[in-house]
Amino acid sequence: MTSEKKYFGTDGIRGVANLHPMDAEMAMKVGRAIVAQIRRIRPERRTPKVLVGKDTRLSCYMIETAISSGVASMGGEALLTGPVPTPAVSFLISSMRADMGVMISASHNPYSDNGIKVFGPAGIKLTDAEEIEIERLIDGNGDLTRPPPDQIGRMRRIDDVLGRYIVELKHSLPKGMMLDGLRVVVDCANGAAYHSAPTVLRELDAEVITTGVEPDGMNINLECGSLHPEVAAELVRRYRADIGLALDGDADRVIMVDEQGATVDGDAVMALCATRMMREGRLARNTLVTTVMSNVGLERAIRASGGELVRTKVGDRYVAAKMLKHGYNFGGEQSGHLIFLDHALTGDGMLAGLQIMSIMIREKAPLSMLASEAFERVPQVLVDVRVAGKPPLEDIPAVKTAIEKVVKDLGDSGRVLVRYSGTEPKARIMIEGPDPDRIRAQADTIAAAIRDAVGER
Repeated sequence: MTSEKKYFGTDGIRGVANLHPMDAEMAMKVGRAIVAQIRRIRPERRTPKVLVGKDTRLSCYMIETAISSGVASMGGEALLTGPVPTPAVSFLISSMRADMGVMISASHNPYSDNGIKVFGPAGIKLTDAEEIEIERLIDGNGDLTRPPPDQIGRMRRIDDVLGRYIVELKHSLPKGMMLDGLRVVVDCANGAAYHSAPTVLRELDAEVITTGVEPDGMNINLECGSLHPEVAAELVRRYRADIGLALDGDADRVIMVDEQGATVDGDAVMALCATRMMREGRLARNTLVTTVMSNVGLERAIRASGGELVRTKVGDRYVAAKMLKHGYNFGGEQSGHLIFLDHALTGDGMLAGLQIMSIMIREKAPLSMLASEAFERVPQVLVDVRVAGKPPLEDIPAVKTAIEKVVKDLGDSGRVLVRYSGTEPKARIMIEGPDPDRIRAQADTIAAAIRDAVGER
């Protein structure tokens, strides 16, 4: 069996809606493949149950219907949740005893894109090997026998799912803790959390200022949410709020804003939470799991506190897989995917926000002070280049030479990481070093080499 994936990227199958591979035909094949996979690994299941969640994109109607039709055509039952955050799907698969689940979302991408994230029976994203098996079934390689007419499956809409998820979020706080006295700005990106995020905050007695809570199918992530934390920052300053939460379209990640309007990324959140968890004896094996993108200053801070930092490939599912394999319980990404394994099996923006607010309340300190003391950030630049294709970068002489020169110039004083995005047609360049101007110029040099070789024309 080939080890190369055809359809799945870093975070599911993703593309422009209504174009291959993100069209109705592919979605129906995914639905069939999921049921076939369930029957293969759980042959005792007479009626496989597949949870189907979605965000607020216009194309979700089409893809939801197609996936559900594929599930039903194989004799499975599709449980339709309507718009819910990705972490809610992960939680509900286990809560509702479903066999597998999907989330229809392209996360932070514009409405014109969509995607399909597939979760296994425990609510965990699939491994690479499991995704390859699903792809094999999508391509018709495997037992895709359809049942007779009297055994065709059903679709059932579930109405109480958000209530279950909201209760689970509230249980993540210390017993009896409320958020009364906190003024919170939440930007829901006109996405999946437009109802659940404000609700959970209000039920915890926070004073809530909302934005990005009027989805129309085409305004998801549009100049709002985690890609534009300046929107939440402006509202924080205007209303003198204590914290701002800028979620992405499916609410599995968050960028926070302190009371002064400054952004607080995932690295700072991990530093804050991991050091407290170590202090309280709650960080399993005193180890934080993050990706190669996290700032080296975070690594130094964790080690200075007596802990260890373990890195993975980019992608929150790789972070979660490392945690599950080795018994760690906290990790995440600089981009704002934070995984608190004691409470959830995937990144959850609202869960992360609640954990930070609980620290603010316990320590009676503003977020700006907590974040400034979290760790000393090493200068880092991130540059994206839109590409027309993704040939191996090491096979492009000019790009390879540019990277090698920067690595040699930095020596032991910095890091260089150049890779393709797994979710977008982009090459990503990350450089860390002591001189911000110098590493910016170095990143621009590598970017120019990539642009000349494979950049969009």
